[in-house]
Amino acid sequence: MSDQKIWYTDPTVESLDWMNRNTLADSLHIRVTEIGDDYIKGTMPVDGRTKQPFGLLHGGASVALAETLGSIASWLIVNPELFIGVGIEINANHVKAVTEGMVTGICRPIHVKGRNHIWEIKIYNEAGDLTCISRFTCSIVAKDKMKVKV
Repeated sequence: MSDQKIWYTDPTVESLDWMNRNTLADSLHIRVTEIGDDYIKGTMPVDGRTKQPFGLLHGGASVALAETLGSIASWLIVNPELFIGVGIEINANHVKAVTEGMVTGICRPIHVKGRNHIWEIKIYNEAGDLTCISRFTCSIVAKDKMKVKV
């Protein structure tokens, strides 16, 4: 997109730890591992929590990784005192099976102006092979309308 930072503040990986506590992301051991100027990166293990019955990474787990990264990225762009991001659409193409190890998702913006953000999330296995590509749309909503505490 650009060489300029897109984030509202200067986030760190550590500053996001609280977001996963007692959530689906915590249960799946999804972790944000890197924040670049216009992307975030996160990992998820391929293990008993994230596999389907035939030993493959569950497509829903990949989608959970993608939506987690996209939601966090949208929240990082807006004023966190006033807004949150709420997922309104996600799709995913699963292009290569994964049976073990760790997968890494890289979330980059497609469109992040106004009230709707669109993100592309590519998920790779440990060998660097693309395993899933997802597009996620996040609606930016005023916190007071959602009655949430952040």
